[in-house]
Amino acid sequence: MTKKRWMLLILITAAAAIVGKSYYDTNVFKTAHVTFASEELPSDTSIRMLQISDLHNKQFGESNEPLLHAAKEADPDMIVVTGDLIDESTSSMEPMLQLMKKLTNVTEKIYFVTGNHEWDNPHTETLLNGLEERDITVLGNTHTQVEIDGAVINLAGIDDHYTNHHNLIRAFQGINEEHYTILLSHAPLIVENETAARADLILSGHTHGGQIRLPFLGGLVSPGKAFSRATTKERTDLSPAAGSTSTAASAPV
Repeated sequence: MTKKRWMLLILITAAAAIVGKSYYDTNVFKTAHVTFASEELPSDTSIRMLQISDLHNKQFGESNEPLLHAAKEADPDMIVVTGDLIDESTSSMEPMLQLMKKLTNVTEKIYFVTGNHEWDNPHTETLLNGLEERDITVLGNTHTQVEIDGAVINLAGIDDHYTNHHNLIRAFQGINEEHYTILLSHAPLIVENETAARADLILSGHTHGGQIRLPFLGGLVSPGKAFSRATTKERTDLSPAAGSTSTAASAPV
């Protein structure tokens, strides 16, 4: 085989691999389980949260049954949806509204914050009104208190930081900082804001669980932060004697 044919074969193989990976990434969701402890929670408290992010109006199987099954298996005390439930071009909100309604059978405690695609979609008001009609709490630059397993936690949520709709000062206004505080923000770069540091835990989406990484160098490029040091995944072990929080995050790969 000539050198040109070898090169052609390599290019075809690479192209097929990219197409296959792209198809997999947009048609398969994965669930990651993370357990950690915090001294801010009572020692006998255990909280299970399910975070769902960046579905982009995707249907996983008939009526999203595989996703609903995974949510039931996670057995969460509460569900948080961190934006991009729809795509910027989504015209019908009904599929995602039906999904969210079915999730209320898993737990009544469901909280939502907007992502950049919500703000780029002209029908977002229909989505937000539909969520509230289905008893989903929309946290738009505000906070609430949630009681689980004898513990009271603050749950703050901001509108999308990436599109500049966030207001952290309003979200934290009047919050009782004696309680453990969770901040929901679609865009993870909110961590660079000093006010966000008032939260004990920040849950975000937007990067779809990935970024461009090189061996030894770590993250280089991620959505919203191209060609600069991207956020890398780290594992932190906290006091095992403190109350624990278990998070199962489901999103497209």
